[in-house]
Amino acid sequence: MPLTHWTRVGGAVACLVGLVTTTATYASPWIEPGDARARFALQKLADRGHFDRTVSTWPVMWSSVAKDINDSVTSDVTATADAVAYLKAEQQAQFSGGTRAEITLAGSSEQPLVQGFGDSRQEEAQATLDLQWQGEYWALGLSPSVVANPTDDEEYRYDGSYLAVTLGNWVFGAGAIDRWWGPGWQSSLILSDNARPIPAVWLNRKRDHAPTTSWLSWIGPWNFTLFAGEFQDDRTIDRAKLIGMRFTFRPVQGLDIGLSRAIMFGGDGRPENGSALWDALIGKENGQQGEGQDPGNQLGSIDVRYGFSLGNQSMGLYAQMMGEDEAGAFPARKSWLLGLDWTSSLLHSDQQWFLEYTNTTADDFLGEARPNVTYNHSGYTSGYRHYGRNMASSFEGDAEAVSMGAFQFLDNGDNLSAIISIAELSSDGVARGAMKNPEVQYFLPTTNQKVGILNLGYSTDFLKGRLKLNLRGTDKKIKLANSELDQWSAGASWRYSF
Repeated sequence: MPLTHWTRVGGAVACLVGLVTTTATYASPWIEPGDARARFALQKLADRGHFDRTVSTWPVMWSSVAKDINDSVTSDVTATADAVAYLKAEQQAQFSGGTRAEITLAGSSEQPLVQGFGDSRQEEAQATLDLQWQGEYWALGLSPSVVANPTDDEEYRYDGSYLAVTLGNWVFGAGAIDRWWGPGWQSSLILSDNARPIPAVWLNRKRDHAPTTSWLSWIGPWNFTLFAGEFQDDRTIDRAKLIGMRFTFRPVQGLDIGLSRAIMFGGDGRPENGSALWDALIGKENGQQGEGQDPGNQLGSIDVRYGFSLGNQSMGLYAQMMGEDEAGAFPARKSWLLGLDWTSSLLHSDQQWFLEYTNTTADDFLGEARPNVTYNHSGYTSGYRHYGRNMASSFEGDAEAVSMGAFQFLDNGDNLSAIISIAELSSDGVARGAMKNPEVQYFLPTTNQKVGILNLGYSTDFLKGRLKLNLRGTDKKIKLANSELDQWSAGASWRYSF
């Protein structure tokens, strides 16, 4: 967002904050995507029946978590003690009123192509000051950053900044926050934190209560989130809008179902009136109004995860299907993600494992392959990307990958991770997406490449802060549209709270 816009937002925020009086009860924000240990803990509790909420939409509201983790689970203490202890510690640190601040220093020898749930975008060098304030109804976060040699030509950023207010069981907000929609650990086919977040306004449900009416009670605990924002990078159609919506529900204990849509709409030279927006919302496109007259570009996805107890551990089976087009009110030109995850407790510590398959070539998994479709559009030729990175799968379109990962959570608070992927990138060997800004590094594989990818991570307490280290390697250099990645890269970040 341009600095002048943020200045105006800051002025409005200052006026609003001046009207707020804090009390002993607080409306806290959320658990951000990327915290693998929090996801492990929530998912294990949900799979074992102690957290009857969906856990496939991130961020997760703390208000939806707090009551469940504070209820007694003494009958299952052997299996859940570590998960509950971690969430309670995080609750004590984050679910409180007043002001807190953090500073993060981070750097990487190179930004990688492939990033999963537990990873974070790292530039060559970056410093971020994160200030957060929470009151009874309002929450405010300001997160200015300065970046050295940015891959997207943006030296100053405000990603992570927000203003949010609670009204009843709904949260309304504005800002630029990361999201992850879907059950995958290595990928999401519809929306992930792979790219920088788009500044947007949004609303989402605060607590996942089930309907009380008898004819809707079968839905079980449900949630809904909706956002509308504007792309900030240079594009073939500048100032295009993005509308995202997701509905999740849990009709049976352990069964999470998610329905998502993402609509690229408007922008320079494109209609943005109510009629065009309505046509986009009802899916009146794919040439129905004549060649080149589609009101927008849409993606739709359906995901399912079933989790269950397995002795003192838990296991889940999950799938996600995403369609680039629509046919008969259902997604068409489909991409697929299939996975299995499970927990273990070896060597007096906890582990989270996953095995995941991704195929982003349209109709390749169950049909005749249609390359150069997924995450692309004939009108919005910059595609489903923001500042050079895909907003969903970091493998990009026309890719097939198998990934296996493990997270080790030690009882002293240290975390280790290891993820290996075997992938075929750009199966048709054609560059996808218009690249308007020559100063931006576009993470678009341009030739057919089969590559092995290794990602190792470690985090620990260090100098009264939190230190994260990671090492990434590939068996060969990955060729991108306007660059080539080294075979090895290393990154580090240190976060200090005060």
